[in-house]
Amino acid sequence: MTPVIRTLLAAALLSAPATAAPLTVVELFQSQGCSSCPPANANVNALIASRPDVLALSYAVTYWDQLGWKDRFASAANTQRQWDYAKGLRHTQVWTPQVVINGRADITGTKAAPLASLIAATPRVAGPALTVAGGTVSIAAAKTAVPADVWLVRYDPRTQEVAIKAGENGGRTLPHRNIVRDLTRLGRWSGAAASFKLPPAPASLSTAILVQAPQGGPILAAARG
Repeated sequence: MTPVIRTLLAAALLSAPATAAPLTVVELFQSQGCSSCPPANANVNALIASRPDVLALSYAVTYWDQLGWKDRFASAANTQRQWDYAKGLRHTQVWTPQVVINGRADITGTKAAPLASLIAATPRVAGPALTVAGGTVSIAAAKTAVPADVWLVRYDPRTQEVAIKAGENGGRTLPHRNIVRDLTRLGRWSGAAASFKLPPAPASLSTAILVQAPQGGPILAAARG
């Protein structure tokens, strides 16, 4: 291969849109006001640091806010997503911490070994293929049993150390990563090739796309932006 061809090939690879490799989606539902949550939070943070094949997202829920400490990352949309999973996984209640894997299985996540075992045992996200480029997400045609929701997730990948001054974790400083700051339903995918425009990402936030069976069903495809 000549130097000129090598240079052209490298440029083409750098400019080509990235098609997401299969990811395992790990979603933590937690609150800074919950004394049981720090171990699960630490385990999910460790996954972020060590597993590039994992898309880990942290959702702060609101129902602990009235018990002594208001979680500044909590939102009603996060709480609603957890309730959707309660329906999809056939639970009658929600709790923290809860870790949901690919929308198919859940665990408290407070112990690293059982969490790793469940991740390994849960069927992986298999498709359709997603491509995120130029402010657009493109979804390839594929067979699907039911129409699926297309979710835009904006999350903060930075480690944020939060000093908790009251409530069950009062006096502790807790690290948070991949904090979900916005969750938006872009539309519906029914099996045909489709594309959706993405609004510009706010400063410091990263992007993920989830294609998911409705009402807390399995995640069919996932990609980082």
